[in-house]
Amino acid sequence: MSKIKAHLDNIVLSHTVFALPFAYIGAILAAGSIPAARDLFWITLAMVGARSAAMALNNFIDLKYDRLQPRFANRPMVTGAVKPRGAVLMTLASFALFAVAAANLHPLCLKLAPLAVIPLSIYPYMKRFSWTCHLVLGLALSVAPIGAWVAIRGDITLPIVLLGLAVGVWIAGFDAIYGCQDLEFDKKHGLHSMPVRFGIQGTLTISKALHVISITGFVAVGILMNMHGAYYGGVVLAASVLIYQHSIVSPTDFRQVTQAYFMRNGLVSIALLVFTVISIIV
Repeated sequence: MSKIKAHLDNIVLSHTVFALPFAYIGAILAAGSIPAARDLFWITLAMVGARSAAMALNNFIDLKYDRLQPRFANRPMVTGAVKPRGAVLMTLASFALFAVAAANLHPLCLKLAPLAVIPLSIYPYMKRFSWTCHLVLGLALSVAPIGAWVAIRGDITLPIVLLGLAVGVWIAGFDAIYGCQDLEFDKKHGLHSMPVRFGIQGTLTISKALHVISITGFVAVGILMNMHGAYYGGVVLAASVLIYQHSIVSPTDFRQVTQAYFMRNGLVSIALLVFTVISIIV
């Protein structure tokens, strides 16, 4: 049990809450109603598999740097609770789960699965080469609603592309803020990020711009899908949380960038899902 817990901590399974609700939103919009339980089951397994593989792979590849970062001293791979071999096996098993789940959804899902794996696999290396690492992370998570839409309808249209964009820049903006804490560490070890490239103030400005694009995207999806007014209640809530999140950080103060800071985003994604369901039912 302790080994299982260590692996679950290593992939931070609880953070699945960030992307899973967006996958459900994509599925609901595609179906125009609550999708069949079977489809939701396999969509959930696909999401858990893909995200677990990405996290295990990221922690395996970044272990060299995580061991040098005091903030990561308690991570399971740093403490030795999870061995590199175990992380590799977890990655392979999780990708296998993702493939099995994709095979049980619309046939197009399995055909497109390799494309979904690409950003998940290259993200861990991006900080070694480019400040766009945050955008690649956003791209990886934008697959959640798009993949769920494809799972139901078997096509890709403008509304779901916009939803994927909104989710992607949402996550990229917050990852950039998170990266501000590592500015000196990244500079010392030759790593790349928005803060290294544009400075703290520039990064916070870019993050705000990304979040404006995100909210605009959510609104555009509502218009294109002819959503009920209840849906926009969720968008207003999301915008309010974004404004608050930005108000409690500054170029000289990141004390509020804690676990709770990011879990609020997970709660917002759940709220958006709830308002979407209400809109569909109404």
